[in-house]
Amino acid sequence: MNYTLNQLQIFLKIVETESITKAAEELHLTQPAVSIQLKNFQDQFDIPLTEVLGRKIHITDFGREIAVSAENIIYQVNAINNKTLAYKGQMTGKLKIAVVSTGKYVMPYFLSGFMHKNNGVQLNMDVTNKSKVIESLEKNEIDFALVSILPAAINIEKIDLLPNKLFLIGNEKTNSNIEDLPLIFREKGSGTRQAMEQFIQKKKLSVLKKMELSTNEAVKQAIIAGLGYSIMPIIGIKNELMNKQLFIIPVKGMPVKTTWSLIWLKGKKHSPVAEAYLHYLKQEKNQIAREIFSWSEKY
Repeated sequence: MNYTLNQLQIFLKIVETESITKAAEELHLTQPAVSIQLKNFQDQFDIPLTEVLGRKIHITDFGREIAVSAENIIYQVNAINNKTLAYKGQMTGKLKIAVVSTGKYVMPYFLSGFMHKNNGVQLNMDVTNKSKVIESLEKNEIDFALVSILPAAINIEKIDLLPNKLFLIGNEKTNSNIEDLPLIFREKGSGTRQAMEQFIQKKKLSVLKKMELSTNEAVKQAIIAGLGYSIMPIIGIKNELMNKQLFIIPVKGMPVKTTWSLIWLKGKKHSPVAEAYLHYLKQEKNQIAREIFSWSEKY
């Protein structure tokens, strides 16, 4: 047999995604290139690794056993690389984090110092909605997830990074009651939407839902354009507040307060890189919060 590490990695990604197209996308390769490598890998075995039924690829039982062995081989190769760099005083490996969309205003600042100190570390940060973040966490596809509302259905451990405050936001000041204002909602499944709905339900408000948008950035632009008001995290609107494009509308019971937390599956065995990152956060998170986000304390 004469298979390569590249073939093992491609096969593992096909097993993970159960799709040559998705594997190609995630590996940043063309679909024909992935298909060729799969064929070359398959040709070294007398027993099929995959089979195509209809238009969908399926992994055979034998293929899944080979995938387990391939994963062990890749792990051992990475361990060798890590040990080599460790003797040079360097760290290498991947750090995989999924971040809810508003978290893009938070997470980079808690990563910057660590990444600068560890040039051999490769960061994979997926910014998406809360539902997909939690799905990635449940499937154990990531090391950590950044959320502002903790998931209730899975056992997790966490480290709190920063307070999260949400206010009613508009493009002009108003004394109108929140129930009289056209409100813009985030899509279902987002943490901002969840916090907003919890506040409305707690206060037993009857509100006018004007529209629903898929990102906080889209909501922000809609508010600036005068399309309505929304309950938003202050973390993503610093510049707009300073430039007086947006204003905080006083409402009794606000701000709504949650916490930005980095979470992981309870009992997860962290890679050396993930373990080192947790150690870094425990030492540096308070200083990062003071240096970068102290402006939000006045609100």
